[in-house]
Amino acid sequence: MFNIANLFTAANMLSGILAILLAIMGRIDLAPFAIFAGAIFDFLDGFIARLTKSDGELGKQMDSLADMITFGVAPGIIMMVIMTMDMREFINSDHLYELINYSTDKFFWGVFEDRQIFALPFFALFIPFFSMFRLAKFNVDKRQTNSFIGLPTPALTLFFMAFPLVLCYSDITYSPTIQMLYDPINLSVLIIVMSLLMVVPLPMFSLKFKTFGWKSNEIRYTFLLISTALILIFQTWSIALIVILYLILSLIGIIFLKKKKDEI
Repeated sequence: MFNIANLFTAANMLSGILAILLAIMGRIDLAPFAIFAGAIFDFLDGFIARLTKSDGELGKQMDSLADMITFGVAPGIIMMVIMTMDMREFINSDHLYELINYSTDKFFWGVFEDRQIFALPFFALFIPFFSMFRLAKFNVDKRQTNSFIGLPTPALTLFFMAFPLVLCYSDITYSPTIQMLYDPINLSVLIIVMSLLMVVPLPMFSLKFKTFGWKSNEIRYTFLLISTALILIFQTWSIALIVILYLILSLIGIIFLKKKKDEI
């Protein structure tokens, strides 16, 4: 039970809990990094399990439980906090100073006094809701060994982590574009759409390389090359753009595969 792989899975879970606590405290500048740590532990637990040949049903169930917290509940809470913030006030202030000195009641309860947005932050709970179904389906679907059906929960989480990171670490000014991106109504719609992508029967490629040749890995190499360019050009926003790229290339892969089958 307490093998090395399972301990890394537990570290993934604890990282998710830490992200939730940081978000509730208002430290959205630190919460994404706790999730990134969880993602590293999530990668390492599977790698170590295969390396030590200790992967089994117990580890598989533990992994899903940990992922539910780190890639389901935690991003939902972080987005809920963001949807309760006054963007104009926050962006026009010293970001990190404001975060450190924010009282916890200013998040959630204080902003909920605004009746116009009272219910909107709760739309963020669509993320853990659909994550539960996505992770449960992954456990029983034998077709998802070398690829995915539906957007993986870590990809969804990475997409939404761009929002707090841009707020805290990018040199942005309050503008109509930022107002549109962080508007609670628009975020609610985006959350619903992205969450639904986790459960739709849409084939998605994985980054698992069976061989390192170009043939049969065209999409993977294209994804890595374009992602590198996006990181260099867009920096923090590249996190969300890479997930969108992943969706686009997966759709292209479906069209290409269908065309190939029609030719045969």
